[in-house]
Amino acid sequence: LALALALPSVALENGLARTPPMGWMSWERFRCNVDCQADPRNCISEQLFFEMADRLAEDGWRELGYEYVNIDDCWSAKQRDAAGQLVPDPERFPSGIRALADYVHARGLKLGIYGDLGVFTCGGYPGTMLEHVKQDAQTFAAWGVDMLKLDGCYSTAEEQAKGYPEMARALNATGRPIVYSCSWPAYQGGLPPKVNYTILAEICNLWRNYDDIQDSWDSVLSIVDWFFTNQDVLQPAAGPGHWNDPDMLIIGNFGLSYEQSRSQMALWTVMAAPLLMSTDLRTISLSAKEILQNRLMIQINQDPLGIQGRRIVKEKSHIEVFLRPLSQAASALVFFSRRTDMPFRYTTSLAKLHFPEDAVYEVQDVYVGKIVGALKTADNFSVVINPSGVVMWYLRPMALPAQPWHVVRQQAPG
Repeated sequence: LALALALPSVALENGLARTPPMGWMSWERFRCNVDCQADPRNCISEQLFFEMADRLAEDGWRELGYEYVNIDDCWSAKQRDAAGQLVPDPERFPSGIRALADYVHARGLKLGIYGDLGVFTCGGYPGTMLEHVKQDAQTFAAWGVDMLKLDGCYSTAEEQAKGYPEMARALNATGRPIVYSCSWPAYQGGLPPKVNYTILAEICNLWRNYDDIQDSWDSVLSIVDWFFTNQDVLQPAAGPGHWNDPDMLIIGNFGLSYEQSRSQMALWTVMAAPLLMSTDLRTISLSAKEILQNRLMIQINQDPLGIQGRRIVKEKSHIEVFLRPLSQAASALVFFSRRTDMPFRYTTSLAKLHFPEDAVYEVQDVYVGKIVGALKTADNFSVVINPSGVVMWYLRPMALPAQPWHVVRQQAPG
């Protein structure tokens, strides 16, 4: 038993996902559209992934950290081959996954792929049953895959308890660095006692805790509600190499307003969530692109301390405040309005938000970009928050001396 418990911990030290993974994923926007005759531009085919890789490489995404091009469900043929190996659909992926990985790698990007720990994938394609775990891990490694999302449709709790750790060991045994994204907790309700986050963090680099995101504000709010209602359980589980995953960014699609898009980006950043976009990068609007390419936002999301933020205030006025501690004693604050009437003027102070006494902070507005000014802990201030919108601040202490980055990294726990 001790050996069995010790083995999976190797996965945590695969050295990967030290900050939340960033990239693009096909599912939310393109789903399981496999009709390439009627809809060649939007079907799940190698062409779609070639084109998204081009956009990530050429439109400024890669330089900001968006490096993964992730294939989701419905990529494979309906049957394994004679040797029991998964094969891509020959009509939609005629070049094969290895060639797609080479194409992605040639552009300085990484390739993710999808599997499912069951008889079938959620879309009805061949799953990875326990007897196939080792073979599939070797196949993915041979193809040059850099991330695996392992779903849980058509599997039992017992199969998941055995299969998820087994895949961690199998991926490590390939010798190829492959980020491992598990859906295990989402299939077990996301909470203890059914979910043991200590064990999960030793097995997986990131994990889906809750329902799939849909292209709607209601869906975003349901995810935010669940994550912050359960923050006492979830927040300690996250850190470098192991992240809670509230699912994809739907900014740039059809369901969110401009304000709601800004809110999703800010709240996902405060959660230290993976930033996996699922939108059409070929046609994305300038306003959506500006939100997703906000450099300060990304810097906060990718903070090396990797501390997940928390909701610290929930007002009767339907204003909520979230705080994420950052390296070099900095912080991110998000003021979020659930109101649906008009912009709301919210007044508070850093003292009320439990910042240290007698400190002075330089405040920068993350979306506007400009420095708001110096703020003492005791000073009252007001922010005007639009309905379903956010104001997000980056606060740097002005009293602390500048320190070399490597020293800060070593001193981080203090």
